[in-house]
Amino acid sequence: MSQDSTDAATDTFVAYRNLLFTVAYEMLGSAADAEDVLQETWLRWADVDLDQVRDQRAYLVRITTRQALNRLRTLKRRKEAYVGPWLPEPLLTAPDVADDVELAESVSMALMLVLETLSPTERAVFVLREAFDVGYDEIAAAVDKSPDAVRQIAHRARRHVDARRPREVVSPSETRAALESFQHALESGDLQGLLGVLAPEVVMVNDGGGVKQAALRPISGAGKVGPFLIGGTGKADGGLTGHPTVINGSPALLVRLHGGLDGIMAVRVENARITGLYYVRNPDKLTRVDSETRLTLR
Repeated sequence: MSQDSTDAATDTFVAYRNLLFTVAYEMLGSAADAEDVLQETWLRWADVDLDQVRDQRAYLVRITTRQALNRLRTLKRRKEAYVGPWLPEPLLTAPDVADDVELAESVSMALMLVLETLSPTERAVFVLREAFDVGYDEIAAAVDKSPDAVRQIAHRARRHVDARRPREVVSPSETRAALESFQHALESGDLQGLLGVLAPEVVMVNDGGGVKQAALRPISGAGKVGPFLIGGTGKADGGLTGHPTVINGSPALLVRLHGGLDGIMAVRVENARITGLYYVRNPDKLTRVDSETRLTLR
């Protein structure tokens, strides 16, 4: 490849890099694996004859999708051996991402967890169609299926996700209000305050990855989640503090214990109360919470 061709390939890849990362991350739930997919995508893109490519964006998304599908199968084996519940790797995102409703929902912890229940092909089809509005013919080329098969997969995946995703879109301000009440109650050890902001059916998922102590199964119901949180706060001797941040496009808490980073707590809010708590404590998953990751659907 000539220097001019290399420069052109590099410029195009850089222009779409944030988009390709977002595609890979939504498919994998892991920033580290998404970065590996981008490296593999670049190596293949660098060998492409650009004169033969009609739509460079679509071609790059196709390469990224195929590499992410390959990576998904490896991830599946890792997750099966994972200690305790597995949560997506949290990403610090710019505050304005929360105002982009489509983007914020597509990378939210709540939706990413629902995507974990899809097969690799269903996940790829759903992500490309619903989040990135890719046409059925192009998705078919990316996942090696016929367009008719992709339509059926998309319908099945959408029905599956719709049955499990939050029923309403909650504004960032409503989420921040619930988080503020939650943070105050948590830091002060106020059980009644917690029970006031937790929905009766709340589910808390803790991800310690076997590295940090964490409940090995989801905890269901405010009557169990509240005392569990207060018990943890009590053991912290008042050294547990929450700091508002924006994770995966939604308001969240960066939790510090005696000044050191303990984890990221993301929430799902419905009707002004918290229905889902997602606490990532595994330090291997906390490397992207101190500098912003740029995400985009375009």
